[in-house]
Amino acid sequence: MMKNILLAFIPVFVAVDAIGVLPIFVSLTSGVDKKERNSIIIQSMITALCLAVGFIFLGRIVFKSLGITIADFMIAGGSILFCIAIIDILTSEKRRRIPSKEMGAVPIGTPLIVGPAVLTTSLVIIAEYGLWASIISVLVNILLAGGIFSLSDVLIKKLGVAGSKALSKIMALLLASIAVMMIRKGIMIILC
Repeated sequence: MMKNILLAFIPVFVAVDAIGVLPIFVSLTSGVDKKERNSIIIQSMITALCLAVGFIFLGRIVFKSLGITIADFMIAGGSILFCIAIIDILTSEKRRRIPSKEMGAVPIGTPLIVGPAVLTTSLVIIAEYGLWASIISVLVNILLAGGIFSLSDVLIKKLGVAGSKALSKIMALLLASIAVMMIRKGIMIILC
C-alpha cells in the first residue's frame, strides 16, 4: 500500500505544482493581511480537496452524462486563468479583481491547485494504483500546497514592494502562458 501511495503521490505532486503556483498565489494575495491570507489558504485547501475527492468518485459519470470531455474542461479552466492574467497585466495599480471571500475557492482552490491536470491525473492513477492510494496522495499534496502557501510571507518580505510588483507582472505573464497552454492542449485533444 505504501508503495502505491508513493507512486500515486509523484504524478499528483507534479500536477498540483504548488511551488510553481506559489508566485501566482503571492500575486493574487498581495495586500491581504495575514489573517485573511490564512482564511484564503484554508478555503483553497477545502475547495481543492472537495473537488478532487468528489471528482475521483463522480468525475467519469458527470462528464459522460453532460457530454463534457477533459479537453473541454482544460479549455474552460485556461480561459478563466487567461482573463485573470490579462487584468493583472493591464492594470497599473494593484486592485483586487476577485473578492478575498471567493479567491480561495476560485482561482486558487481551482483551477490553480486542483485543475484539469490534477483531475485528469487522479482518474489515471485510480486505475493504476487504487482508490485509497489516489485519495491519500491527493490529500497529502493539497496539504503540502497549503503549507507552501503559508510560507508566502517570507517571500513577500524578501522581495519588498518593488520586487512584489515586478514579480506580479511576470507571474501574470506566466499565468497567461499557462492558460494558453491549457487551452492549446484542450484543442489538440479535440482535434486528435
